[in-house]
Amino acid sequence: MGRSRRTLPEELLMLALDPATGTTAQPQSLDLGLAGAQLVELALAGRIAPDGDRIAVVVPRPTGDPTLDCALELLRRRGAPVRAVHWIGGPRLGLRQTYLSHLERCGMVAAVPGQMCGVLPTTRYQATDTTISREIRGRLDSAIRTGVPPDPRTAALAALAHAVGLGKHLYPGNEGRSSRSRLRDLIRHDPMGGLVAHAVMDVQNGVGAQPRRGQAPAGRPAGPGARATGEPARGVPMQPHHGTMARAAAH
Repeated sequence: MGRSRRTLPEELLMLALDPATGTTAQPQSLDLGLAGAQLVELALAGRIAPDGDRIAVVVPRPTGDPTLDCALELLRRRGAPVRAVHWIGGPRLGLRQTYLSHLERCGMVAAVPGQMCGVLPTTRYQATDTTISREIRGRLDSAIRTGVPPDPRTAALAALAHAVGLGKHLYPGNEGRSSRSRLRDLIRHDPMGGLVAHAVMDVQNGVGAQPRRGQAPAGRPAGPGARATGEPARGVPMQPHHGTMARAAAH
């Protein structure tokens, strides 16, 4: 995979960064979204494919992106397709910080050290080139405004943004209500993005891994109000991360 194109986890994180505060919106659900974005990116690269509500490795060849390749290798080691909700809900360490550090190394953000309550060290992240964030946001705005079906990458980004709750960050207040609704509706334009986005919402809602009878995961209504099945999400192998977490993660 060439580096001429930003990956979906990178774009989702750039969307979540607040330019005023240097922190990330929806930090808890964002971690789930980043794990889901890795799955969609691997699918776009032809390495994995949906198998019902499961994810199957179809081409185990590395992509060239170290963080994505760690996820691909863990999926390969499972030996059998894994349910998306189990993968996304499984324990993983420092995925958000891994991507923040990666964006810093790429020069897309700058780390700004500070203190909380004058004592605890913190790190905030400021975009070094706002044109990148504007371009990413512009793709979503265009899809919402025109109603033209977006490309799979933009549709998946919209689905993930909705799933982690970025709609109220991107389109706040009553004036943003219609935009948030249209952002949610974009989930239907990419089956893989829809499957992963629903898995992210299911994990947040405590929904177990059993698929709903007679419904494909990507075809469910695009809303987080799913009914729990009572089956707890079982863990998956821990997501490795690269580099030492020398700075405290942005909240």
